[in-house]
Amino acid sequence: MSTEKESKLNALLRNQPGGVVLTSSWLAKQGYSLELQKRYKKSQWFDAFGTGALVRHGDEVDYLGGVYALQAQLGLSVHPGGKTALSMLGKAHYLEFSARKAQLFAGKGETPPLWFKKHDWGLRVDCKTTSFLPAETGLVEFEHKRFKVRISSPARALMECLYLAPKAQSLVEAYELMESLNNLRPNAVQELLVACTSVKVKRLFLYMADKAGHQWLGFLESDKLDLGSGKRVIVPNGHYVSKYQITVPKELEAAI
Repeated sequence: MSTEKESKLNALLRNQPGGVVLTSSWLAKQGYSLELQKRYKKSQWFDAFGTGALVRHGDEVDYLGGVYALQAQLGLSVHPGGKTALSMLGKAHYLEFSARKAQLFAGKGETPPLWFKKHDWGLRVDCKTTSFLPAETGLVEFEHKRFKVRISSPARALMECLYLAPKAQSLVEAYELMESLNNLRPNAVQELLVACTSVKVKRLFLYMADKAGHQWLGFLESDKLDLGSGKRVIVPNGHYVSKYQITVPKELEAAI
């Protein structure tokens, strides 16, 4: 290998953290041609990772190393959210949480590439495509190994839980998660609620915050929130909450 190519290889190894996927398309844009990538694999500096991606030879890469590539290299808004993000942030430690599943959210029209979807990450990775919140609003950086990924903030994560409810997320469990969110920043919550297009999510979020007695609720500018009109039956044969015009599970209303 020529000195110039050795220098390019050293720069790649030096500038990219371990534990992440490197996409072939991104590498090509950085000046690493497909032919050069083949040579790196042949020399065992890198290993193929499905179709269209590489990893350092012998590197251990988990699903967050894949998410890093989706965000930093492909520019996608795919991110850990919902209960997964709350668990990563230490907000769901007292609930039963399966380490065998990760919940991701993607913006409208986005889909992870095949190398991500087909790889066995050692756990079930679900990716929900939604547009009820802006793709970049309410995300925070999370440090993992030697790199960072963007994940949902606690407020956004709880809204994502409510978006999945009641079919894919227990509302009683969502309320238990809400109880732990007693230190949210009102301006951050306000921004999310104003941007949120789901009336169901907004009404449930406010109802649960009210039920939990969170002080930050009193600092929201509720007159600027569009909560729609008419009643919303979240579950049939439930308890009707007149203040928020929603019908919720009886066991949720009974929860202390």
